[in-house]
Amino acid sequence: MSTQIILPRIMQVGEGASQEISSVLASLNCQKPLIITDKVMVELGYVSRIKEALSKHNISCDVFDDTVPEPTIGSIMAGVDKVRNGNYDAIIAVGGGSPIDSAKAIAILGKYGGSMRDYKFPRIVNELGLPIIAVPTTAGTGSEATKFTIITDEANDEKMLCVGLGFMPVAALVDFDLTLSLPPRITADTGIDALTHAMEAYVSKKANAYSDSQALAAMRLIGPNLRRAFHDGKDKQAREAMMLGSTLAGIGFSNASVALVHGMSRPIGAFFHVPHGLSNAMLLPSVTEFSIEGAPERYADCARAMGIADSQDNTEQANQKLLSELHALNDELKVPTPSKFGIDQEQFLSLLEEMATQALNSGSPGNNPRVPSKDEIIAIYKTLWN
Repeated sequence: MSTQIILPRIMQVGEGASQEISSVLASLNCQKPLIITDKVMVELGYVSRIKEALSKHNISCDVFDDTVPEPTIGSIMAGVDKVRNGNYDAIIAVGGGSPIDSAKAIAILGKYGGSMRDYKFPRIVNELGLPIIAVPTTAGTGSEATKFTIITDEANDEKMLCVGLGFMPVAALVDFDLTLSLPPRITADTGIDALTHAMEAYVSKKANAYSDSQALAAMRLIGPNLRRAFHDGKDKQAREAMMLGSTLAGIGFSNASVALVHGMSRPIGAFFHVPHGLSNAMLLPSVTEFSIEGAPERYADCARAMGIADSQDNTEQANQKLLSELHALNDELKVPTPSKFGIDQEQFLSLLEEMATQALNSGSPGNNPRVPSKDEIIAIYKTLWN
């Protein structure tokens, strides 16, 4: 059986890649881009660097910098209006997963109209919006190379998964230089997010030979370098490995789908405003422990790719080392428990039924090697307090 692989048309990878923005625009025959970003990217000077690179080639652009972390329907509408009222021929998305996800939604809604809920999975959105050039500034989401976007419906606190070719950036400029100033907390959360993408792509029921190659390569890069990047943000070798690993993990899960961690993570983010990578990190050890029996050899492969088990370890030994590593990683990277993050336990427990329902409705748990029942999802949520 064959597998369809969907990728950005252009990928510019390596130090200084973001400075090639003008030539990429020219290759797409685009001349009037809109930069979609957030105010932090403006303050850090990343947007001015992009604008300077464009101005050298006499390309002017406008900027929409009102995206927010964990984007909502409401937060993207001003950007949608800007696209509808402008005459733009491309979007440049600069930032972490939230600005890139916002840009994907704006590119579709700005061209076709309607409500974001109209584009929610299980609808597959293959209509092409404005072409997106993604310039990631974190090594985590892999959104620059995925056909997904996540937008929260604030009316019911649901993180809506939107899927299809229409959300795939046309180009990705993967420049690790842009991650050198990331603080340790963001480095940790986005790094574990990337690791989760790689692991879930590899154990997913939709995994294939191509996604396996990307996921394993990503784990080989992320496993030895996440701690290094966390402890020394100026470590260029570690930053470069993490950035490439994040993109490869994004390619892996975009072509194999994520699984239970992501299905359970989205409701935590929607109800309690926990950053996506951090909620993944909270869940990864418990979900892995639940799931191992469904694909023990695959999880052992993950341990070996990450460098925490070797060929001398049998499957059971490798999996024990994997579980120990995931707990140790959370400890060293100071991943908080839900209570330490500030979530009220009574409120958390009162929402378990709804959270489990949303997790199942997302479809992601169905890709897990061990597919959970609603009660099993609730039980895993409860373990986060122990």
